[in-house]
Amino acid sequence: MPELSRFFGITIRMFVEVSGPHHLAHFHAYYQEEVAVYGIEPVELIAGSLPKRQHRFVEAWAELHQIELAMNWQRLQSGQQTVSIDPLR
Repeated sequence: MPELSRFFGITIRMFVEVSGPHHLAHFHAYYQEEVAVYGIEPVELIAGSLPKRQHRFVEAWAELHQIELAMNWQRLQSGQQTVSIDPLR
């Protein structure tokens, strides 16, 4: 699973859909032992959880990079490599 970005101890990754495009475009956020899945359009929590502060960081980052996330989703699903996205600073 490609890593797209890393900031404040949070790692952002994206999976290839192996069974076809049956899910909404989404990404996974990891912080310590916590995992959350966020939709890209709109940016929203789909599953899992993160501590409140990290959740806010991920939402803010995703809003800033929504177009890049959507492009990476399309690239990954079509067999291309993803492109790294700048971290939240």
